[in-house]
Amino acid sequence: MASQISEHLRTGQLGENHAAAYLRAQGYVVLRQNYRFKRAEIDIIAQIENLLVFVEVKTRSTDRYGYPEEAVNTRKEELLLGAAEEFILAQGWEQEIRFDIISVTLTTPPTIHHIEDAFY
Repeated sequence: MASQISEHLRTGQLGENHAAAYLRAQGYVVLRQNYRFKRAEIDIIAQIENLLVFVEVKTRSTDRYGYPEEAVNTRKEELLLGAAEEFILAQGWEQEIRFDIISVTLTTPPTIHHIEDAFY
């Protein structure tokens, strides 16, 4: 069981690293990774120009059992919205915001799918 958990965490971290590198290559500045507030965690908080982007990263080693982004449900969205609200208040952010999903499939090379405005 422990090896399954550590493999799951390793896969997730690898996906987040690929997503952060992808965002940087697209001109985003990654402000925070793994921002936690209460029971929620925002995988990546990035900025491009005057836009603050909250990114949920979903990673799979294969798409055999569906696409990674399909794992983002309403409960996860609610947790992310609450954490994002706290971050916005703490930073005094008054510009535009957006919620994205980046799905990463760990093929060779990795497949990255960036879904902008994934939810509100």
